[in-house]
Amino acid sequence: MSSERLSIPQWFLTLAGGEATPAHGESIDLAGNRYVLDRGVLRAEVVASRDQAQTADTFGFKWHQFGTFDGEIAVQRSRDWLLERYGDVAEARWWAEYGDAPVVLDAGCGAALSSLALFGDRLRSVRFIAADISEAVFVAVRRCAEHGVAGTFLQADLTALPLPPGSIDVVFAEGVLHHTDSTRDSLHRLAGLLSPGGRFLFYVYKKKGPLREFTDDYVRGRVQSMTPAEAWKAMEPLTKLGAALGKLGVEVEVPEDVALLEIPAGRYDLQRLFYWHVAKAFYRPELSFDELNHINYDWYAPANAHRQTPDEVRAWCEEGGLTVEHEHIEEAGITMIVRKNV
Repeated sequence: MSSERLSIPQWFLTLAGGEATPAHGESIDLAGNRYVLDRGVLRAEVVASRDQAQTADTFGFKWHQFGTFDGEIAVQRSRDWLLERYGDVAEARWWAEYGDAPVVLDAGCGAALSSLALFGDRLRSVRFIAADISEAVFVAVRRCAEHGVAGTFLQADLTALPLPPGSIDVVFAEGVLHHTDSTRDSLHRLAGLLSPGGRFLFYVYKKKGPLREFTDDYVRGRVQSMTPAEAWKAMEPLTKLGAALGKLGVEVEVPEDVALLEIPAGRYDLQRLFYWHVAKAFYRPELSFDELNHINYDWYAPANAHRQTPDEVRAWCEEGGLTVEHEHIEEAGITMIVRKNV
């Protein structure tokens, strides 16, 4: 079906307080803001900070690099990692708490890659809303249509969505909150949309050791003056270095904890030691060069890419009236499923 013929479902209009469904190119007032229906997407005029605007441009570019994220191996790898961190959410018993048609919000959906991978067929039995500040949402429209998933698609700031408090049963924000101006504030803003007993599934970056933190900030600062295409190109030598280290297959023994650099003792593959403690130069032999470069670009290019500690995130959840039901902490980040207190 052509995205220009996609209509906005009545349930969403009722939820958001809209009136008649607009036709393609027409506007509608939602929560005091004007939205224009464009190729199946309700687009708001987004007023963003400089860093947020740059981050939106970065991801709008990234999700249009077809062939760098949507190959069979890359998609399966993404699904496996999601299941490792969240568990089999699609079959969770708690869905029954929300009736026959729960409202699910993918906040910062990008190309909807993570929602489609984690929720699978579950998306066909929910009322699905996908929102992103960037034009990546148009890719989400296309990918959801390919998978037979209907929904409402918004291009809007996820901290200013036209949704009333308590209207969402499940919020999903996979690798998104840290790309806003404030991870904490965005978490709280989205938590306010949850119904009592609603669940919030999210992943945020975890702080690394001092060398990685320095390198991350340094490289990110270097690429801020570049266009997305220039930043993509600038990543390529780093991606080649990661691949070269990975192909060596050399292991290094760190004989004791290097407390000053927060490097634990142990035996490491040389590439992984460099990756976790010096600079992100991703490598997996099953991925193509462009797929590897996509992952490195994703990390370094956005201006907004905050890192936080598990204790910080737990404290923010408590402040927002959220009880932690599940957490998965790893070197890369922090994955949580939390429940809104009743």
